[in-house]
Parts: sequence; C-alpha cells; structure tokens
Amino acid sequence: MKKILLIVAISLLSSCAELQQVVNSLPQGNGGFGVSNIDIANGLRQALDNGIDKQVTKLTLKDGFYRNQLVKILLPQELQKVDKTLRDIGLSKLADEGLKVLNRAAEDAVKEATPIFVDAVKQITFTDARQILVGNDDAATRYLKNKTTSALYAKFNPVINRSFSKVGADKIWSNIINKYNTIPLTNNVNPDLTDYVTQEALKGVYTMIAVEEKEIRTKLSSRTTDLLRKVFALQD
Repeated sequence: MKKILLIVAISLLSSCAELQQVVNSLPQGNGGFGVSNIDIANGLRQALDNGIDKQVTKLTLKDGFYRNQLVKILLPQELQKVDKTLRDIGLSKLADEGLKVLNRAAEDAVKEATPIFVDAVKQITFTDARQILVGNDDAATRYLKNKTTSALYAKFNPVINRSFSKVGADKIWSNIINKYNTIPLTNNVNPDLTDYVTQEALKGVYTMIAVEEKEIRTKLSSRTTDLLRKVFALQD
C-alpha cells in the first residue's frame, strides 16, 4: 500500500524538484508515512556508518587499494611515460613496485579517516536528512564529501608523506625517477607524489562509501536493520 501511494504521488509530480518541495513541506515532527524526522536522520546516519564500517575499513587492509579496481591508484599522467619507458628497457619489476607503494601509502593514511567521518555523520540535521533521502543514489556520500574533504586532506597529506618513508615509497620512487632522468632523450620529471596520492586516496574513500549507499538505496537485502528498511522505503 505504501509503495502504491508513493507511485501515485510521484506520478503527479513533474520533477525531482517538486518531490523535494513535498518532502520539505512535511511537518517538522513527522517525515511522512509515519516516519519521523528523527528516524530519517538516524537512518541516514546509520547508512553512512555502514559505508564507513563495511567499505572504508576494507581500504585500510593490505591491498585494500591495490587489488580493488574501483579505487586502485594508477600513475599520474606525467609518470605514465616513466612507467612505459622503464618497462621498455626491462625494468618492469621496478615499475610494478613503484605503483604498489603508492597504494600502500594510501592504505596507511585511510586509517586516519574514521574519526573525521564519525564527527561529520553526527552533524546531519533533519533538513540535511530530508534532502539527502530524496536525492540521487550518492546524495549522502556527496554530503559527507562536502563536510569532510578539507579536514581529510589536512589529515591524509602528512600521513601519506610519512607513509612514503614507512613503506619505502620515497626510496623506490627516488630510484625510479633517478633512473628515468638518466635515460637519453627524456625530459626530467619531479612530480609531487604526496599531493597526488592524497587526492587519489580521498577519491577512493568516497567511491567506496557511495558503493554502500547505492546498495542500501537499491537493494532491500542491504537494509539490514528495521530503521534502514523503514526510512529507505520512503524513496523506493
């Protein structure tokens, strides 16, 4: 019956903007269809917590980035020619190791993300929650990205800088770049790998949270609690 009512309501609206207006006009104490605004906010928080617990945690494990094709950090454009040249002259093993340690540094840094995410999730307001609920499949992830990118960058950057030393990336890449720069007819390179890996690590984190959010929004089986089932039924 609930789904029938939703279908009828949506059919009367000509755009998502109008659906948003309807949700915004609901009384502040009740999110609609017997679901309170408190429930909606808590449901969104729970969905984001699930994304952090189930998906971001995976990134902190060995090969969490390197073996995950969704987030694996590849070489920046300026280093792709370095990679190709090294492989062309028989140094494929060194090139592979250079790529692996960039991902290792990201895996190490993501361990610092959880406290920042938890704080941002706690700050979701009723208004935020109502807008997120009727948003796109990654609306909650985009909310979290807007709230945490600056803080995460500030946290990740020095950690990745230290991680380069910890996982041996600094020595490996110094060796790679020095070898490349001595090859005749090549232009010297000196990329800022710390900034690059920081940016890529951030992309990876939000990608994996979006994976979990989409699962919850589109698959009933992924709504593992009564609260998730109740709240996300509103956007089915």
